[in-house]
Amino acid sequence: MKWRGQRESSNVEIGGGSGRGGGGLKLGLGGIVIVVILGLIMGKNPLEMLGLVAQMEQQAPATPSAPIDPNAPLTEDQQFSAVVLASTEDVWGKIFADNNARYPAPTMTLFQGSVQSACGGATSASGPFYCPGDQKIYLDTQFFDEMKRSLGGGGDFAQAYVIAHEVGHHIQTITGISGQVNEVRAKGGKVEGDGGLLVRQELQADCFAGLWAHYAQKEKQWLEPGDMESAIRTAQAIGDDTLQRKSRGEVVPDAFSHGTAEQRMAWFSRGFESGEIDACDTFKAGEL
Repeated sequence: MKWRGQRESSNVEIGGGSGRGGGGLKLGLGGIVIVVILGLIMGKNPLEMLGLVAQMEQQAPATPSAPIDPNAPLTEDQQFSAVVLASTEDVWGKIFADNNARYPAPTMTLFQGSVQSACGGATSASGPFYCPGDQKIYLDTQFFDEMKRSLGGGGDFAQAYVIAHEVGHHIQTITGISGQVNEVRAKGGKVEGDGGLLVRQELQADCFAGLWAHYAQKEKQWLEPGDMESAIRTAQAIGDDTLQRKSRGEVVPDAFSHGTAEQRMAWFSRGFESGEIDACDTFKAGEL
């Protein structure tokens, strides 16, 4: 993925504190696979614990993270994360402008060990997540290493897909999509399960990630041989059915909230191939 030398976003915080233009990310993520397995045993969706959710459910206070020197040289993963965020700003900024609207970009918070968000406390085991309460993305670049080791994914483009997916949840928040799903849930409506609103919400975020990739390739020719395949492998690795099969040997569609591996790959590909936001309306789709 040809990302080096590109603009870095200024909407980045280090350690959940002071802002830093062109900043990056640093976080420890040990034990994520154990968290997934424990989550399934306890009847919780493992993808929520991996951070690929529209909102975070943890409310326990977190221990403040270790101080991070804001003037320390950025690692390559940190620079990469800031460049990808900047690219999403360019893409969504243009899409909003084409519709006579201004795009309010999210902030990316880069923490180490633990962090306090408007959605509650989080530790490194939470993985990347978007909090609608403060409209921030929380990310640990060490999650990228975990993707390679335990989740079957990896590579620059696959890592960019994860960031773009979380930005997709930001789009859903500022356009009111997430609010409509939360309203149904607040009224006692069932949103989980195969074909449910949570699945449709997550698949739309995947499609939005594909939409970003479409423009990243069209405008900047970022993709290199194998990039698309790495993103597809990652989407496959984090499908509800894949994680359930790995952890307990069976698939329970009623517990789905993110979609199957096939669905996640299909909707990411749809956004990438179409480049049209209307193609990402999962809520009107008869079949996912």
